[in-house]
Amino acid sequence: MIPEDRLHQITSRFEYLEAQMAEGSGDIAAIGKEYSDLKPVVDQIAEWKQVTADIADAEAMLDDPEMRELAQEELPSLKARLPEVEHALQLALLPRDKADARPAMLEIRPGTGGEEAALFAGDLLRMYQRYSEARGWRFEIVEEQTTEIGGIKEVVAHITGDNVFARLKYESGVHRVQRVPETESGGRIHTSAATVAVLPEAEDVDIQINPNDIRIDTMRSSGAGGQHVNTTDSAVRITHLPTGIVVTSSEKSQHRNREIAMQVLRTRLFDLERQKIDSERSADRKSQVGSGDRSERIRTYNFPQGRLTDHRIGLTLYKLDAVMGGDLDEIIDALTADAQATMLAEMK
Repeated sequence: MIPEDRLHQITSRFEYLEAQMAEGSGDIAAIGKEYSDLKPVVDQIAEWKQVTADIADAEAMLDDPEMRELAQEELPSLKARLPEVEHALQLALLPRDKADARPAMLEIRPGTGGEEAALFAGDLLRMYQRYSEARGWRFEIVEEQTTEIGGIKEVVAHITGDNVFARLKYESGVHRVQRVPETESGGRIHTSAATVAVLPEAEDVDIQINPNDIRIDTMRSSGAGGQHVNTTDSAVRITHLPTGIVVTSSEKSQHRNREIAMQVLRTRLFDLERQKIDSERSADRKSQVGSGDRSERIRTYNFPQGRLTDHRIGLTLYKLDAVMGGDLDEIIDALTADAQATMLAEMK
């Protein structure tokens, strides 16, 4: 059932915002954002109302001998279209994650598997870089530590663009790889893993950090760090004393490093707060998708078979080369659809 009283509330609110924009009164930026958020929903409401009205008109025409034949021709296609329009409207009415439109911090770290895990972490980094390029997003590496043969010890990237967090939020978790390492002379398949975390970027209004709760240290960069190593004392490490969270940034400008490190810290604290709220909200149920649990194995990349399996939704694709080249839309669309289906089932 479509909640028509809610449709009326949404439409009335949209019309009010439209009038406010025409008058130029109020907080124009806030009004404009709410207006743009509601517009796709209002458009979907209008389409549903049009189809239901067309069906009612066609059914009324059945009683008119002159119009009956035309109505009998139109009704089957209209009735066939109604479930599709209703489903689209139900999806539009689902509660939105307010963080969906935000930029994101991407963090990748090797798990079990030693050097092979570090190399796989590098492969995942390049996969997300290519996906970001394909979508026209900006992909900026904030902090990177590499191994001697080109693997990744740890990397943090900042991604900006349209709906970054909405598209990448289901990537959080343990990614497992099965393949023959380059260093393996016997041709044996090894299993290793890397951990991915995707965090919505925090805004200043989300998290207020007490200056007394942090310790800021400057240091000289050292060790394998790729292009981000420098020989000055510009690297910054910030420790959040209440939580023990430590973030570093090693760009050339110490001032810029403080900005970057504080942004990463705000984002991690914001993520902690979101996880706490989500845990309280879903303490009595296990969600199939979107838990964001970085200890959960979510996907396996089997190179010998060219196969990728996402274990949360049982999706298997034999296009691993394309996926590693950044072709992630089929997987992300499937995960998004499954999450929406779960939300619809819960609402019903």
